[in-house]
Amino acid sequence: MVPTKLDHCVIHVSEWQRSNRFYTEVMGAELITRPAGGFAYRFGDKQLNVHGPGVQPAEVARLPVQPGNSDLCFEWDGPIAEAIAHLEKQGIAVERGPMRRNGAKGDGTSVYFRDPDGSLMEFMSYV
Repeated sequence: MVPTKLDHCVIHVSEWQRSNRFYTEVMGAELITRPAGGFAYRFGDKQLNVHGPGVQPAEVARLPVQPGNSDLCFEWDGPIAEAIAHLEKQGIAVERGPMRRNGAKGDGTSVYFRDPDGSLMEFMSYV
């Protein structure tokens, strides 16, 4: 076994204020102000580094991520019905689900929705 685990990945947003609100209030992230400008969204010991207006990344992928072309799944710690109620309370439409899916912990139940730029988001419950 190679001693690795996921540390962070990168998304791109087109507007800071609405994305910061979405990722903190809807997704539960801790908002981190980055020294070089912009923000990151931290979830425990994992982080989304964020490219956006005014941020010039030091290194970029061969094809840099664009606003709206990410696809991210987050584990919901509880029944999927609670995730749906949370999204409804936040005014976020569920696009698909609930439906059975397979994730990092095996079989679960998921709902799909979008961030403000159109990136696909998923809450998965293993309960």
